[in-house]
Amino acid sequence: MGHGADSQTTPAAHLDADSAATIAATLQALATPSRLMILTRLRQAPCAVTELADAVGMEQSAVSHQLRLLRALGLVTGSRRGRRIVYSLYDNHVAQLLDEAVYHIEHLRLGARDLPAKTDLDQADLDKTDLDKTELNSAELDTDRG
Repeated sequence: MGHGADSQTTPAAHLDADSAATIAATLQALATPSRLMILTRLRQAPCAVTELADAVGMEQSAVSHQLRLLRALGLVTGSRRGRRIVYSLYDNHVAQLLDEAVYHIEHLRLGARDLPAKTDLDQADLDKTDLDKTELNSAELDTDRG
């Protein structure tokens, strides 16, 4: 997986059991509407618990509870500013997860699909199909002439 500004994201060829469990825990954390609302608000700009509670319409204690979980999973970070802790997304990967989820839901709503990128194997299959069609056409021409 890329971590630079210009890097491309490449899918994992396989997942070991530990990585799968960690990813599942992260996705499970994202499966709660209140946490998504908190993360979406933090995507706009860092803010303190009181501001978050007002923005998402939750009790401050409930937001604090959700932030503890999100922080433990590495989705948010907090920095002390005086007597307040200001929370922000851990890094750009979290913003990308949110963006991709929204993008996917929008496409489902619109009935649109992005086709997966062609791989070398897909291209080999296409080349073989084209070759088979050429051979079939040649055989038909030979039959017509004979």
